[in-house]
Amino acid sequence: MLDHFKNIRLVLMIGLIGFAASSWAAGNHAGGHSHGTDSSAIGQPGQVDQVMRTIQVDMSDAMRFSPSRISVKSGETIKFVLTNSGKVKHEFVLGTEKDLKEHYQQMLKVPEMEHDEPNMVTVEPGKSGTVIWKFSTSGIVDFACLLPGHYDAGMKGLVQVGATK
Repeated sequence: MLDHFKNIRLVLMIGLIGFAASSWAAGNHAGGHSHGTDSSAIGQPGQVDQVMRTIQVDMSDAMRFSPSRISVKSGETIKFVLTNSGKVKHEFVLGTEKDLKEHYQQMLKVPEMEHDEPNMVTVEPGKSGTVIWKFSTSGIVDFACLLPGHYDAGMKGLVQVGATK
């Protein structure tokens, strides 16, 4: 009987290891979940040597980004410099409105979730971070702070991506 339970435990452990490995290989290693962002809908990570413009964005404890509305051209690579002027941690996440809302629901369940993705940065109080992004499709790209409570308090904005002439 004891050998039977050892075999069951071994099978369960092998299954968990396999699941963890497949999640990692699928790119779900940031906090053990997938962000679900369809980066093609919002652009793609930019290259530092292709930055066309730098945009400074302040993140405050008033739960606001300044500016909260940004205009860029399709094809433009932007370096966002995000400065946290507050006393609490904030983050900047680019995505579709749908993706941001879905990710926010995940953040409410796992608030200590860590991120390491090119469309987002977490910034400690008094510090700055950067996101370099190439906007390749005309339309709206949303951004938000997805830390629990911040999104609901209105810490969001948008990038209007205009067609190139």
